[in-house]
Amino acid sequence: MLVAQVTDIHLGFEPDSPREFNRQRLDAALAALTALDPLPDLMLATGDLVDRGDVASYRRLREAFAELPFPVHYALGNHDVRRNFAAVFPELEFVDGFLQYVIETGPVRLVVLDTLEEGRHGGGFCERRARWLGERLDEAPERRTLIVQHHPPVEVGIPWMNTDPAEPWVHRLAACLRGRGNVIGLICGHIHRAITTRWEDVIVATCPSTAPQVALELQPIDPERPDGRPLIVADPPAYALHWWNGRELISHYDTAEEHEVLASYDEGLKGMIAHMLAERPG
Repeated sequence: MLVAQVTDIHLGFEPDSPREFNRQRLDAALAALTALDPLPDLMLATGDLVDRGDVASYRRLREAFAELPFPVHYALGNHDVRRNFAAVFPELEFVDGFLQYVIETGPVRLVVLDTLEEGRHGGGFCERRARWLGERLDEAPERRTLIVQHHPPVEVGIPWMNTDPAEPWVHRLAACLRGRGNVIGLICGHIHRAITTRWEDVIVATCPSTAPQVALELQPIDPERPDGRPLIVADPPAYALHWWNGRELISHYDTAEEHEVLASYDEGLKGMIAHMLAERPG
C-alpha cells in the first residue's frame, strides 16, 4: 500500500494572483506524484489546505485535485474554516461538527482526525473527538491503523511552531492511543518540515509542505525582541510517500524539483545490481 501526502498548501495566500506562488508549488508536487510508477493508492491532504479559509480558495483547491488518478482525502488545519470547506466539499460528512472519518481501503486502516480549533494556531482535540476516536479504535483492535491529522502532538524544537506537551489536547490524544499496539504511526503536517520522532510509543512523521518551508532555527525566541532570524524559506515544495511493506510503515520525503542524476542503471552497473539482489534470501 502506497499513501501520498501533501500538506500546508496555503492556497489563496495571494488571492488575486492567477499565477499564485503556492499554486505553482502545489502543481509541481502533484506533477511529481502523478509521474510515479507505481502510482499512490491514495493521497492525503493534511490541513492548511488554504491560507484564509475562504470559499474561492477551496474551489481552486478542488480544481487543482480534479484530474488526479488517485482519490484524495482531507484533514483540516488551523488556517481552514469548516463551514467554507464544507460548502465546496458537500459530499464529505462531518461527525458532531468535526471532519473525522475512517478509510478502510487496503491492508492498513486510516483514521483521520480533526485537530482544528478555529481561532487558534495550535491544535485542539476535545472530549467529543476523543470519544469518537476511542470508539473507532475499539471497533478493530487487531487491525493495523494509521492516525492522520494536521497538528503534531510533540514539541519539535522550533520555538514559534512548537506544541507544548502540557496542552490538554495532547494528553487527551495520548490517552486514546496509549496501549494500542495496532497503531503503526501518526502522520501530520503543520510544521512545514520533515520531522520524525517517537511519542507515546508511536512513530510520529511530519510531512514538509508544498508551500514554503519553515526555517530550521532552534534558538529560544523572545516575543518582545525581534532578532531578525529567518522564519520562512523558499526551499522546494515537498511531499511524503508512506509505504506499508506488509510489516512496517516506511516514510519517504522528496522535493518537487529537477534532480541531477549522477548514476543510472545501465550496462556498466548491471553487475553491481545483480550482485546486490543476489544477496537477498529467496
